[in-house]
Amino acid sequence: MKVTIHDVAKYAGVSIKTVSRVTNNEPSVKQATVDKVNEAIRALNYQPNQSARSLAGTKSYVIGFVYDNPNAYYVIDMQNGILSACREQGYELLIHPCDAAQEGICDKLVALVNQARLAGLVLTPPLSEDPAVLNALDAIDVNYVRIIAGAEADGQSGLSVLVDDRTGAVNITEHLLALGHTRIAFLTGEMSHQSTLERLAGYQQAMSARGVQIPEHYIVEGKYSFESGVNGAKQLLALEQRPTAIVACNDEIAAGVLVAARLDGVEVPTQLSIVGFEDSPFSRQTWPKLTTVHQPNSEIARVATQVLIATRQQQKAPKSTVFVPEAIIRESSDKVPPINKI
Repeated sequence: MKVTIHDVAKYAGVSIKTVSRVTNNEPSVKQATVDKVNEAIRALNYQPNQSARSLAGTKSYVIGFVYDNPNAYYVIDMQNGILSACREQGYELLIHPCDAAQEGICDKLVALVNQARLAGLVLTPPLSEDPAVLNALDAIDVNYVRIIAGAEADGQSGLSVLVDDRTGAVNITEHLLALGHTRIAFLTGEMSHQSTLERLAGYQQAMSARGVQIPEHYIVEGKYSFESGVNGAKQLLALEQRPTAIVACNDEIAAGVLVAARLDGVEVPTQLSIVGFEDSPFSRQTWPKLTTVHQPNSEIARVATQVLIATRQQQKAPKSTVFVPEAIIRESSDKVPPINKI
């Protein structure tokens, strides 16, 4: 027989309403009573029905993860982080991939919130950076938290978790400069993503601080994909004065650069150093392993969800939190060969 809320109330010696208040994380219940009910829940292995909880009252206990990102590793990390925070607080997770450029995307997200009776949304780029999307969600007064690139809040409404991509890009470019590289190129992701702009700005900032001029053709626009890395690297390696190092906007792009270099007979890292960004499994599955920038996506998503739930439950939570990615040095970067020094 399935354990019900009545069984938990009887075991704990409290009312059904008290059990409901505890499972809903209402702050007005005495700690001794909370402990007693939680002990009963553990003893009976009681599993609250989140859909029933949402329908039975005015509150919903379902968090929506809305994303438009082709990187499966990024999506899985985000999903795991959100799910971890949801389980801690007794919430369920609804996953909703979408096309951020689709006509009527704002109306579709509003319909999703209303039809699924969502407690809140975790938004990732580019949706989290789209003022039209944010205005539409504000109009229906739904809770949401934005994961965005930058070191400071951008003035938009809502909660935010910031990822300081610019500092991460500065650090990884400085690593190459310290190895003696000056001919350092950059392969971008989509320019519609703020993360691309921040990472590009960090690369440019580090180069400028060392007084290194960047040839216009050393910055190649592309996409956050393996194929884009292959194509961008081919373009750079065909130059008369080709770069001795390439900064890729993410690890998928960097893996593509590595393959293009190998096809062109260019040895990594003795003839070409390659660095990526995000520290995804791509960076550890290549040979040589990629020097990259560690971005703790699961932890970022977990913290974002915790802040969202805490705010919804009227608990104190920070308006914004900043994560600073860290450089991870591996085998794909090395000192510039003496013949290539300028």
